[in-house]
Amino acid sequence: MDVQDLVGGNTVFLAIAFFILLCVWLGVRIVPQSEKHVVERFGRLRSVLGPGINFIVPFLDRVAHRVSVLERQLPTAHQDAFTTDNVLVKVETSVFYRITAPEKTVYRIRDVDGAIATTVAGIVRSEIGKMELDQVQANRNELIANIREHVRAMVDDWGIEVTRTEILDVGLDEATRHAMLQQLNAERARRAQVAEAEGKKRAVELNAEAELYAAEQKAKARRITADAEAYATQVIAAAIKENGIEAAQYQVALKQVEALTVVGQGTGKQTIIVPAQALDAFGDAFKLLKGRA
Repeated sequence: MDVQDLVGGNTVFLAIAFFILLCVWLGVRIVPQSEKHVVERFGRLRSVLGPGINFIVPFLDRVAHRVSVLERQLPTAHQDAFTTDNVLVKVETSVFYRITAPEKTVYRIRDVDGAIATTVAGIVRSEIGKMELDQVQANRNELIANIREHVRAMVDDWGIEVTRTEILDVGLDEATRHAMLQQLNAERARRAQVAEAEGKKRAVELNAEAELYAAEQKAKARRITADAEAYATQVIAAAIKENGIEAAQYQVALKQVEALTVVGQGTGKQTIIVPAQALDAFGDAFKLLKGRA
């Protein structure tokens, strides 16, 4: 075997080895966990390669598209919408989505982000157009849920799953904001007047209750005094009935002595003129008191 035959044999061997290595290089595809690869054969969809090691036919199949399946966020969008009560609102939205079927996405839609943004804008205007301004502000969670469901239904044919749809802000134009501020101030003033009127009414009610309570207490005191006097009268009447006129004379004498004592306790020097009949009465009274003692 000459040198030329040896060199020719090595060249053929190297060519075969290179071809085998090239086939392995072209036939083995390692797909990352975050991607899916779309394989075409002669320009037609052949298969979709998932994460891990995959095999394709060299020179016949090729990886035409490498699609990320990670969740994506669209740029924050701003759009105008009118409510049913003809109020212009400026809505700020944000959408999160991910590709679940790459074979649909790459062959059915060209600009995924633009298509989703346009779809969301139309649905937002449609949903807000069904509600009044107060409902938009109060039922934001319900509005977000309705928008999300409609967006999911619209983008399902594109192999896309909308994971979240958020309404970040619902703004108003300057004229509407000024009108609402005036309305809010008027409502606050009305509530303040109502609170003041309620306070005055309550004060009058409490004052009337206090006067009524005072009157009731005075009436109770008078009733107790009257009961005491009636009881004393009954006791005196019973004593007179039991002891006769002497008991009455005793009570009169007692009162006379008490009156004389009070007069005698007056301040300063004073002269007391007592009629003779009164002296006789006092004498009788002292006799009775002495007899009682």
